[in-house]
Amino acid sequence: MQLLPSARALTAAAVAVATLVTGGSVAGAAPAPARPAAAAAPDIPIANVKAHLAQLQSIATANGGNRAHGRAGYQASLDYVKAKLEAAGFTTRLQQFTASGRTGYNLIADWPGGDANTVVMAGSHLDSVTSGPGINDNGSGSSAVLETALAVARSGYQPAKHLRFAWWGAEELGLVGSRAYVNSLGSAERAKISGYLNFDMIGSPNPGYFVYDDDPTIEKTFKDYFAGLGIATEIETEGDGRSDHAPFKNAGVPVGGLFSGADYRKTSAQAAKWGGTVGQPFDRCYHSSCDTTANIDDTALDRNSDAIAYAVWELSR
Repeated sequence: MQLLPSARALTAAAVAVATLVTGGSVAGAAPAPARPAAAAAPDIPIANVKAHLAQLQSIATANGGNRAHGRAGYQASLDYVKAKLEAAGFTTRLQQFTASGRTGYNLIADWPGGDANTVVMAGSHLDSVTSGPGINDNGSGSSAVLETALAVARSGYQPAKHLRFAWWGAEELGLVGSRAYVNSLGSAERAKISGYLNFDMIGSPNPGYFVYDDDPTIEKTFKDYFAGLGIATEIETEGDGRSDHAPFKNAGVPVGGLFSGADYRKTSAQAAKWGGTVGQPFDRCYHSSCDTTANIDDTALDRNSDAIAYAVWELSR
């Protein structure tokens, strides 16, 4: 599939521009070397993200049609993501918790290097509801975060800040996994997290482009990216407090993220900006058995995946 136009080329060009200042130097002294431009974020191949979604669909199909907390489908999803990360050089660990009488797990993956006292995190929930495979909710966020992590490894990116990625369990039961993680951190460890980026539903079939407005710096990073594409965004309100950023926010960690819409209906003004169908939900298969690989808008998935990488690179420099 042809990749969509990206703002990354414009961003990279702007970053690469250097101004050489001359004059005032001691005669015969060599000019100070120019500081190299920071690497631009790579384009995230939509085909790779969709390949992860296909794997999650196959896992659900083989395990009762879902990937829900405490079920075989969730464990298989966890194993798939963990194996990909470890093969790429990440240090991973599982955090165990209990919800609704079943054992659940968070997967935490750290990229070696960077200042351990300043951590940038990106995460998504990996579980589905019991009624369906959860490909948009939230295979889309999970797959895009996974592919961004793999892009970090492929590029050999060595940011100034430490990068950590996370896949949460039991979000659908009330943010259980992410809350367990935040509660497990002491105040000093929480203070090291300079930002947590959350991605829950980013490929809705009748998509909108919503940006969390919780932290000004993170919000601006995402808005700048979409402005470079000529796409107007709106403040995210439908999922406010209903996804895994909430425990971080409540603990005083700066948060941000992206969302393409759930069961709210698209207005005529939104359709004028983004296309799609007026009066229909952003995701008509929200929490339903039809949330399959057919329930994904490739354009939204591609743009949001690239935006994730852009934000991870920009905020971890």
